[in-house]
Amino acid sequence: MLFSHPTLSDSQSKPIVVYLHGLLGCGKDWHQVRQQLSDFPSITIDLPGHGMSALRSCFNFEDCCDQISDTLLTHVSPEQPIVLVGYSLGGRIAMSGVANHYFSSLNIQRLIVEGGNFGLQTEQDKKARWDNDHRWAERFRNEPIEQVLADWYLQRVFSSLNHEQRQNLILKRSANLGTSVASVLEATSLARQDYLLERLKCSGLTTHYICGEKDNKFSQLAEQSGLSFSQVAQAGHNVHIEQPQAFAEIIKAQLNTL
Repeated sequence: MLFSHPTLSDSQSKPIVVYLHGLLGCGKDWHQVRQQLSDFPSITIDLPGHGMSALRSCFNFEDCCDQISDTLLTHVSPEQPIVLVGYSLGGRIAMSGVANHYFSSLNIQRLIVEGGNFGLQTEQDKKARWDNDHRWAERFRNEPIEQVLADWYLQRVFSSLNHEQRQNLILKRSANLGTSVASVLEATSLARQDYLLERLKCSGLTTHYICGEKDNKFSQLAEQSGLSFSQVAQAGHNVHIEQPQAFAEIIKAQLNTL
């Protein structure tokens, strides 16, 4: 079972917000957003290889989604409506679960994805991505994690971060176990993910996308996706950390449409 932190109500009809964090994160990353949405029941989950689930592993997306389902069903009934919120890796896992029906035992009513990649469409792109992820995984396995993180946060996707923000993230994420990060990085590599956009559109479930205005890559993905989306001012790739109040308002608006 994965580690989870529920804040629930007695109501069986009120939607529960389930938060899935990104690579190197944990459920605590959602603290500020949960404070803003304290009127809504919610559950955070530490994904395999992360936080209090650091010693748990997963083999692939389906296995990860099965572990999430099993964990949630210890807290909620199968009929309980769920709004699933996923950031980056958590967003890719959430999309995989919805698009491939891995969450069939859950009553998911809305999917909200923050900065999640829909997938790669060519074998060439998948091979290049696998080579890249495998190199990072080997570094996480074999080098001091602080050293690897110093380079990790220099990647283009984190270009909106200033020096102080980078240093704070390196300090915060250094608590991770390098070997655990390496395993989940390979198990859930973008190279091993299906291209999910068309399946999401055909799923019958509303998907809303969130990106930061400084995150050029994912803003472009959102604009081209055909999905409803929100672009948040003064935010990069990690909107819920950089602009938690604006992020919470978007979640609240989505909840109010249910």
